[in-house]
Amino acid sequence: MFELPALLIIDMQRGMSDPAAGARNNACAEANIVRLLGVWRDAGAPVVHVRHISRSPDSPFWPGQRGAEFQPALAPREAEHVVEKNVPDAFIHSNLERWLRVRDIQRLVIVGVSTSNSVEASARSAGNLGFDVAVVHDATFTFAKRDYAGVERTADDVHAMSLANLEGEYARIRSTDEILGEVTKK
Repeated sequence: MFELPALLIIDMQRGMSDPAAGARNNACAEANIVRLLGVWRDAGAPVVHVRHISRSPDSPFWPGQRGAEFQPALAPREAEHVVEKNVPDAFIHSNLERWLRVRDIQRLVIVGVSTSNSVEASARSAGNLGFDVAVVHDATFTFAKRDYAGVERTADDVHAMSLANLEGEYARIRSTDEILGEVTKK
């Protein structure tokens, strides 16, 4: 029987939807994550929720702050695994790799925020650790950012470059519909 890969949902916390976070792309990302999560839950497949907990007391992601809470539509269920991190990479200083290996999970579908930070860092580590990784481009998003030369880049530009950094060497880049098509025809 075909088993779904683990769905890794990165940093879908209230603080990421705060307008103060800045201009972002992929307004449909949360809806696509909900679609994927529904399929995984219906199949009883592994879901991992990653939550960023800041080391800085003035951060919206400091423990106990509203921004550190999961977005209600994406809150974990009791049987779903939660990983807390305080650096961008979900594999660093966490039990994530061990949790996956103990369950013989070798494939990951990564969604969440931000493409240019925690998603990219986690996907790179996962690829380097030998996991078969798919990053879902329309179920991830990022924010506008000034580049090293001081040029303001749109969120779409930053997102596209992060995906280009991952494609091939660390992960396959897929759409929500491609992932759903792959898992429903198995």
